[in-house]
Amino acid sequence: MSRAAEPGGKGARSACTQTDSLTGQVPRLSKVNLFTLFSLWMELFPSVEPQKHSKVKKAGLVVVKDMKIVGLHCSSQHLHAGQIALIKYGSRLKNCDLYFSRKPCSMCLKMIVNAGVNRISYWPADPEISLQHQASNEDAKLDAKAAERLKSNSRAHVCVLLQPLVCHMVQFVEESCHKCDFVQKIAKTQPGSSADFYTECRQKLIKAYESLFLVAREESHKHILNTIGLENLCENPYFSNLRQNMKDLILLLATVAASVPDFGHFGFYCDQAECVGEAYYRRLPQEVARHCMIQARLLAYRTEDHKTGVGAVIWAEANAESCDGTGALYFIGCGYNAFPVGSEYADFPHMDDKQKDREIRKFRYIIHSEQNALTFRCQEIKPDERSMIFVTKCPCDECVPLIKGAGIKLIYAGDADVGRKKADISYMKFAELEGVRKFTWQLNPSYACASAPEREELTVRNPDGEPKPPVAEEQDPQAGAACLGDH
Repeated sequence: MSRAAEPGGKGARSACTQTDSLTGQVPRLSKVNLFTLFSLWMELFPSVEPQKHSKVKKAGLVVVKDMKIVGLHCSSQHLHAGQIALIKYGSRLKNCDLYFSRKPCSMCLKMIVNAGVNRISYWPADPEISLQHQASNEDAKLDAKAAERLKSNSRAHVCVLLQPLVCHMVQFVEESCHKCDFVQKIAKTQPGSSADFYTECRQKLIKAYESLFLVAREESHKHILNTIGLENLCENPYFSNLRQNMKDLILLLATVAASVPDFGHFGFYCDQAECVGEAYYRRLPQEVARHCMIQARLLAYRTEDHKTGVGAVIWAEANAESCDGTGALYFIGCGYNAFPVGSEYADFPHMDDKQKDREIRKFRYIIHSEQNALTFRCQEIKPDERSMIFVTKCPCDECVPLIKGAGIKLIYAGDADVGRKKADISYMKFAELEGVRKFTWQLNPSYACASAPEREELTVRNPDGEPKPPVAEEQDPQAGAACLGDH
């Protein structure tokens, strides 16, 4: 098979585990597929500006250095994803791996190849300059030929890199998503309806993502693959395997996205000492908070803890808008819970807190997701900018001082463990944390603890004068890409 495509075989061993160790007792997502899923998800980043109809498709980009994510980006109205990479990194792109949600156009490809990147991997469907529904558009075909010539004559490895999901991975993700904090909270308030709600939301997302990321007709897909230089994938069994791998990843992405439903919202966490104040006005738009939490949920499937996967991602908001499609937000770092780098999977205990013998419990050895995110962050946290961490579980007492000490201003978290003490692990300090604003996913309006005058001041009213909960800022109707499956 040529350099154009390297779909991983079922026996292929991923060389990108945290500890280069054996996998645990649950399926684990490979880093290559995680990077691919992140690129697709970044394409769905809520638009900070109205999107105009164009033959140039919006694209997501993941920048990887030494198998660690150093940047998450998406194209803006004026700049392609490859152009943004060049502006942000310049010569620092040397020896980086870039994962695109679409094959970059020749204009972007020539610049990033010239920067000395190591690998350019892209999703094998409609390219950045769309060939779909553009049969008579010669410019799109000429660009595809130019990009192919650049690929063939570059030192960078330009390829499709899709690894099959490990056995039972989709089934495991679906089962764990049913049990996650957000869906369970719906189950408690609406018994019997949460499963139906989740299933309906998931099915809508699957349809939406397939229409966006997968060419519906196989003949059309083969035509596009031929045009962008992947003719060696148009013959079976390669084509069938490629389509199946693509469908599996789309299914997994939709399953995880449905686990953080639009039904609820991220609201200000009120304890006895705090109520809604300026934090209400400074929180992120709901669709952005949800998008970042789903990134953390995806990271959780890289865990080396065979019982509980936890993911964390850190973003910051600059004092001014940037050229990126993410607006003022920029990526700081991410992590998942795992054993120390370089250790073997069998080196440490794996028992949970139900074991009577405290010596064989795992919690003293597992590096928490927040700790990994801070350890392997690609940028420093600036005290004059608003930084935020998204964690799939409530931070424990071990991580809360680290988060505050690092200068992170906002915490967005699942709250199933808030205020609880579970055997050796306590989640009590989260409620006592001062100087850091906390937001948890909730069904009830976040202003419920405010005084009557505060509630009246914060109330958003419908045109007929009736109050409605201030669950989010007004959404741009053009920003629907990240809100697919709204109820």
